[in-house]
Amino acid sequence: MAFLSKSAFSSFAKSEPPSPSPQATPPDNNSNNNNISAEDRLREAEDRLREAIEELQRRQRRNRGLHEYAPPCEHADESCIAHAIGNLCQTFLLSYGVRVGIGILLRAFKLARRQSYSSLLDLKQLVSEKDLIVREEACRIGLLFGGFTGSYHLLRCLLRKFRKKETPFNAILAGSVAGLSILALDDPSRRRTLALYLLARLGQCAYNSAKSKNKFHLWGSHWSHGDSLLFALACGQVMYAFVMRPESLPKSYQDFIQKTGPVAKPIYKAVRDSCRGSPIDVVSLSAYLSNSKASSSLKIQEFPSIIPCSMIHPDTSSCLQHNARAASATFRKTFPLYFSLTFVPFVVLRLQKFMDSPARTCWLAVKGAVRSTTFLSSFVGIFQGVICLHRKVAVKDHKLVYWLAGGFASLSVLLEKKARRGELALYVLPRAGDSLWYILVNRHFLPDIKNAEVALFCLCMGGIMYYLEHEPDTMAPFLRGIIRRFLASRITNPPPSANRTASYVYLQNLEAAEKPKLLESSNGTEAPASEKLNLESIPGL
Repeated sequence: MAFLSKSAFSSFAKSEPPSPSPQATPPDNNSNNNNISAEDRLREAEDRLREAIEELQRRQRRNRGLHEYAPPCEHADESCIAHAIGNLCQTFLLSYGVRVGIGILLRAFKLARRQSYSSLLDLKQLVSEKDLIVREEACRIGLLFGGFTGSYHLLRCLLRKFRKKETPFNAILAGSVAGLSILALDDPSRRRTLALYLLARLGQCAYNSAKSKNKFHLWGSHWSHGDSLLFALACGQVMYAFVMRPESLPKSYQDFIQKTGPVAKPIYKAVRDSCRGSPIDVVSLSAYLSNSKASSSLKIQEFPSIIPCSMIHPDTSSCLQHNARAASATFRKTFPLYFSLTFVPFVVLRLQKFMDSPARTCWLAVKGAVRSTTFLSSFVGIFQGVICLHRKVAVKDHKLVYWLAGGFASLSVLLEKKARRGELALYVLPRAGDSLWYILVNRHFLPDIKNAEVALFCLCMGGIMYYLEHEPDTMAPFLRGIIRRFLASRITNPPPSANRTASYVYLQNLEAAEKPKLLESSNGTEAPASEKLNLESIPGL
């Protein structure tokens, strides 16, 4: 570095602190002034040295060509295209494996429930296309996640080269464009649900970011059970929609609630017609009740004011017994699902931990599945209990009862861990938002925009990727861990680049050395002059 001025090094020489005397002497004004002037000279020398190194870097880039002005990519050992394709394939295989693994495990539980244990060893029955229809769905999920990851990496590299700089706008634009991979899902309702889920997560990140900067604070966010309150509001909307507006929920979600609960479809339809003041379908309701024990004593009216408990649970006259049976049946039906959702992702995404301690992994999966299944069973029991209690004290039905029943049933979320309650609330919230969106569009309060969920998903992914790379602490640990491991493991954990020069490393070390000084000055504590002016404490000198 021949262009470094001699005055810079002379400043270093002049700023060397005097050796401390063996006898302590009280400081005077002259010594304080000398220390301050020496510190100023040292800071001036550091600034000149930094400017000289930056000038050297600019000359090196100019000599290498214009394309070297772009910040270096983090994958020095492979090209940008190879890096993107590698991430695409890796994420595709991970997501495909998780979906197929869950399907196989659920199929195994189904065979075991039939007590056909020998068929568990028969691959033809276990993984046949006739009984295990997951190939198309697994491929679509793999294309969604893999396509997003690969295109995101490629777009980041292109923006880095064409814009000649690395800014937050690169992450936002790349995430938004890569979000078009949502088109791999052919069901608009699933795309809308996923977009609303990301919208809720983006709102969480934005709020945490504003709160950390003291820019905005939502009233009630410090409540210890604020997540449970949010879950209650979302569950109220979902259960109201299931009873009164089932078409506003995705078909798969309707089927899940219907199979989990103990009440048949004809009963829900009769309740819906009764609340709206419409005539009920006497023929279909009579056909359903004809197989019950109390069918002879039931009198079906065309315009009933309320559907009695004797029709809701015709097999038993005791509401308490009915609710207990409902909770028990829900536990048996949903335990295989929760165990699969807990066990398979852990094995696929954390294979090394599973190989180290398989017994502990199985125990944690069983423990988590039992806890989650107990929560869902209690939800069903409380929901049915509120409906039966209303029929004991009221003579006329109202649609608001089912909203309140969903809210009261959500108290069962207190059985879950504190960290999981917020995740459950943000999982159910998009379902409630999806239902509310459909109802408002159906009533012409909102315009029906085609593919609006695709645009919303793209915008949300742009925001999510910004917070992931620039403000990761604002994201929930669960979501941040999933994205890092499942979607973008190479984005947030880049390897050290091999093409960074010594001057670049020196600048980074010099800036790191200045941070403690700024921290000390902000805290109001002043270090001794011998520590401030010690040239050996500066990296590289």
